[in-house]
Amino acid sequence: MKHKTAALLMVLLYAFFALCGCTKQEEPEKDDMIVIGMSQVGAESDWRQADTASMKSVFTEANGYRLLFDDARQEQENQFVAIRRFIQQKVDYIVVMPITEDGWDAVLKEAKDAGIPVILVDRMVNVKDDSLITAHVGSDFYAEGKKATDWMKEKYSNAEQVNIIHIQGTKGSTPQLGRTAALDDAVKTNPKWKVIARMDGDFTEAKTYEVMKEYLSNRDSLPQIDVVYCENDNEAYGAIKALESFGYKCGKDGVSVISFDATYNALVYCQKGKIALTVECNPLLGPLVESVIKTIEEGKVPEKNRYVEETAFKPEDITEELLASRKY
Repeated sequence: MKHKTAALLMVLLYAFFALCGCTKQEEPEKDDMIVIGMSQVGAESDWRQADTASMKSVFTEANGYRLLFDDARQEQENQFVAIRRFIQQKVDYIVVMPITEDGWDAVLKEAKDAGIPVILVDRMVNVKDDSLITAHVGSDFYAEGKKATDWMKEKYSNAEQVNIIHIQGTKGSTPQLGRTAALDDAVKTNPKWKVIARMDGDFTEAKTYEVMKEYLSNRDSLPQIDVVYCENDNEAYGAIKALESFGYKCGKDGVSVISFDATYNALVYCQKGKIALTVECNPLLGPLVESVIKTIEEGKVPEKNRYVEETAFKPEDITEELLASRKY
């Protein structure tokens, strides 16, 4: 009986010390960890998921970081809540992939007042005080759009008229603004080009399929479509699905579908000829963000804007070696 009582006391004492955090199993907090508060847009596209994977592979405890990751689920207000929570948690850095550009002045001033550097990834923000942003890492979206419109100029140099359907990404986001501006500028200087429809695809396959199908369904006759300018790969998949369901051919001697991101699946679509051109937007930005943080940790000033190198792919450019080497 005494042995049972002693054993019970030992269990109770162990439980008590465990609750107090006094057992050997409870490791002390590692004060030398760099704490990153990160607010991601969501998981709306293949590109976005690859970007998140890149961040999580870099900012690990093995590399000396503690990552506090928040998925905003496509809601800007969720990003504001997350950033204010990061400020309360006294993180060392805040990394943000902004959903749209406007509305950031107040929350980013709170971060600045708290002495926390803010690094933007992928997208930009529109703020009155540029000092609210420490650095930006991402793509030149206007330059991406210009790659697409330059290709269109060459392909349709002898066309009497080019009918274009434009599928926009999330309204007010940096990639939407840049890629739209590039197309608008090209249309102004090419009088034979005509945007016959402009729709909101929100960077998703499902919504693009829905709006394209609705557009084609609500017409007395099917229009002549030469180009569908989709502002990311997932929109291209939805557009192709809708077009083919109405009897359109996508590819050579049919509709030229243009996409942006050039993820693995888009390269496969391009290799098959269903996507005529896919413009690269590199999502593997984790190492570049880390380089910004290391620069700051060394007491130096990082570049304000850092753009990644990108290219564009046509069907003839897609090889099995390229597909095998693609990391996203």
